[in-house]
Amino acid sequence: MRHPYTNRRRFMAGAGALAGSAAFMRPDMLWAQSLGDQQLRTVGLSVTVQERILNEFKAKSGVGSVSGKAAIFPDTQTELLSGSNAYDCWETIGERLPAVIATKKIEPIPTADLSNWANIRPIFSETNSALEPKAQISGQIWADDAKSSLWMVPTVYNFDSIGYRPDLVSAEEANTWTSLFDDKFKGKTGLNVDPLIAFGQAILAMNSLGLLEVPNPGNPNVEQIDEAAKFLIAKKKAGQFRALWGDFGELVNLLASGEMILADAWQPAVMAVKAQGVQCSYAVPKEGYRAWSIGISQITGTQNAAAVKAYADYWLSGPPAIAVSEQGYYSPTTNVKDAMDADKYAFWYEGKPWVGAEERGIKEGDLRDGGSLAERASKIKYWHQWPDEYDHLIMRWDEFLSA
Repeated sequence: MRHPYTNRRRFMAGAGALAGSAAFMRPDMLWAQSLGDQQLRTVGLSVTVQERILNEFKAKSGVGSVSGKAAIFPDTQTELLSGSNAYDCWETIGERLPAVIATKKIEPIPTADLSNWANIRPIFSETNSALEPKAQISGQIWADDAKSSLWMVPTVYNFDSIGYRPDLVSAEEANTWTSLFDDKFKGKTGLNVDPLIAFGQAILAMNSLGLLEVPNPGNPNVEQIDEAAKFLIAKKKAGQFRALWGDFGELVNLLASGEMILADAWQPAVMAVKAQGVQCSYAVPKEGYRAWSIGISQITGTQNAAAVKAYADYWLSGPPAIAVSEQGYYSPTTNVKDAMDADKYAFWYEGKPWVGAEERGIKEGDLRDGGSLAERASKIKYWHQWPDEYDHLIMRWDEFLSA
């Protein structure tokens, strides 16, 4: 896989070409070919595989049948690499692309087949020359140097942090990745079961504590993995973690009950706790955020390629992004601004105060934790990526689980 650097002129020329042709066609025009004999079988996190969105897509596209399965990334990856042909697309995360690219389990989607691609945010098209391409999302998703086709069409992204109970933990204590491993909170913190997430967070904390110096926590070497594994195992044996969580509902319940007062968390889980009338906040870690993006990858050889492309394009059209934006995620397309209520867009994307009646625990005048999209993006520490020493990391993770 080649990881291209930015050629802004070429990108803008391509965007202009799209704008002049299919870019502003209505979805029913773009999908003028009959999709009635197509089906869409998708798998991904419950973040994006939502029945409402799938039903709306089916109604607007005319695809004959639509089904979705919610499953965590490691499980789906194992299923696909074991030879499963049960799906047409995988709503995966950018960091896991190399595994399915190398095994030819997915095939590129041309941007020319996406009428809404012209309005993608620059973070997905412009590569920062100060970083390795594979260490940022714009270097992970492209299938060619010309940036004409994608291994993954991004649909959702965010900058992850720590969910905490402000009635039980101060913001000052919570605004650092070290809080998850602080003895003061022994037995009341939680980690995600995805090893790529857990190791990255341990390394962020160890950097802060002066135990390691890893510039890119998303790609540690063997020695750094070993040190992080020792750290994690020692903390686990000492009873630091209330839970290793993998399910959204589990995370919400543990935070809402107070059994867990600090956890690496998805922002919608924090919002779900607030909606129950329980205080919950999203930290602004001094070390910076973990950034990631989920998107649609087309399974190689699917007979339903037209449905997959229509589904990816639908996600970029604006309306499907409203639901995830109001959970605390971001849409990779600026089309969402035209689709959302102006006051809600201002709150979720621009750092403006909440206007109107209380909704899911958000009250008049409240601000989004962390501020605007631009403010939060300026504090990214690293993007999730596939580590060069993935096999070694998994071996040490298995040791952690069995410790």
